[in-house]
Amino acid sequence: MSEAGQVRKGEGEKRPLRILMIAPTSFFSDYGGHIRILEETRTLLAMGHQVRIVTYYKGSNLPGLDIRRTPPLPWHTEYEVGSSRHKIAFDVYLSIQSLIEGIRMRPDVLHGHMGEGALIGGVLSRLLRVPLVFDFQGLMTAEMVDHKFLDPNGLVYPWMYRLERFFSTRLPHAILTSSLRARQILHNEFAIPLSKIHPLPDCADTTRFDPQTISTEAQQKIRQRYNIPADRLIVAYLGLLTDYQGTPHLIEAAVHFKQQQANVHFLVMGYPDVDRYQAMAVKRGVGDMMTFTGKVEYRDAPTYLSLGDIAVAPKMSSTEGSGKLLNYMALCQPVVAYETPVHREYLGELGVYASVGDIAAFTRGIEWLVANPQERVRLGQLLRQRALEKYSWRAAGEEIVSIYCQLTSKK
Repeated sequence: MSEAGQVRKGEGEKRPLRILMIAPTSFFSDYGGHIRILEETRTLLAMGHQVRIVTYYKGSNLPGLDIRRTPPLPWHTEYEVGSSRHKIAFDVYLSIQSLIEGIRMRPDVLHGHMGEGALIGGVLSRLLRVPLVFDFQGLMTAEMVDHKFLDPNGLVYPWMYRLERFFSTRLPHAILTSSLRARQILHNEFAIPLSKIHPLPDCADTTRFDPQTISTEAQQKIRQRYNIPADRLIVAYLGLLTDYQGTPHLIEAAVHFKQQQANVHFLVMGYPDVDRYQAMAVKRGVGDMMTFTGKVEYRDAPTYLSLGDIAVAPKMSSTEGSGKLLNYMALCQPVVAYETPVHREYLGELGVYASVGDIAAFTRGIEWLVANPQERVRLGQLLRQRALEKYSWRAAGEEIVSIYCQLTSKK
C-alpha cells in the first residue's frame, strides 16, 4: 500500500468534500505531472473525499479512480506528448465534458491542473459558483517554448503570455505550486499576492520506492529482458525523452565514458521518440552502452529504477517541477542534476550539480560518483532520509484539504 493509503479517513477534516479535477492531458500516463495528479487523488480518496477526474480520451484507467473522458476527435486519434495545435480541439471537448460532469456532480471545489485546467476551471467556477484551486506545475508559455511550439520572439507569444497572466491572476481562488521557485515566479511575474499561493512540492511514495522491498529476482528479469550488463555501474534516468529534458546530454556523457573505456552503462527509461534517440546513440558510437527501454508503467517504476547506482536529472526547465528526483531519493540513489532552483530545493546540499546546459560539468559529476563508491552510498542514504522527513503525501493531503476548507467554509 502506498503512503497515501495510510492516511486514515477523518484525519484533518469533518465532512467529505466533492472534488472535480480538470486534467488537460492524457491521464494516466507514466510521467511527470501525471504522478502528482495520481498521488494527490489517492491521498484525498484515502482521507474520505470524493474525487472525479475529467481528462482527454486517451490514457490508462486505474482501479479505484473515477475518471471521465472526453469523446475522441473524429479526425485525429493520435497525438504527441506536450504542446500541439490539436490540443485546442481537445480542450474544447474537455471544457464541454467538464461542464457536464460539474452539473452531474455538483462539486464543492474545482481543482484545475496546468494552465488549461485553470482556464477551463475558472469559467466553470463562475458558472457553478464554487471555488477553483489551480495546481500550477510550470508556466504554460514556457512549456510551449520548450517544446518549440511557440517562438518567444514571435508575434503570438505576447498574446499567449497575457492570456496566461489573466487566467493565473484572475480566475483561481487559490494556487498550489510544485516548488518554492514556482511561487516566486508567479509572485514576481504576475504580481499574485503570496497569501494566495501555497507551495505544495511533489512528494515521495517512500513505501513503494523502497530499495529494501525490491527483490533481486525481479531486477534480474529486467536485466535479462534488456541484456543489461551485470558487471557495469548503471546510470539511470526515468522520464520523458525530449531535448529540453536533456536526453541528448546523456548520449554525450556516454560518449565521454566510451572514450575513457569506463565500466559504465546508461539505462534510459521513458518515451516518446525512443527510436530517434537510439539512432542518435548508435550514430555517436555508444549504442552498446545505452539501453532505451521505452515506456515504463508507473507500477513497475520502482523495480526498473532500482537497477541504477547513480540517477541523473538533466532537465533544463527553470519553471517546471521535477518530481522524478523524489523517486531517486526514496531509492537511496545519489543524483547528478543541472543546478536549477527546483532541483536544489529538492536535493539541498546533497545533490551533485552542474551549471545548466554544461554537458562536460554534468559528465564530471557522474564521473566523480563513479570513482567514489562510499560517497554514492552516503549521499543515497541521506537523500532517502530527506525524502522521508520532508516530502510526505500524507502531510500534503492535509494541506490541500485545509485550503479546500478555507475556500468552502466547511471546517
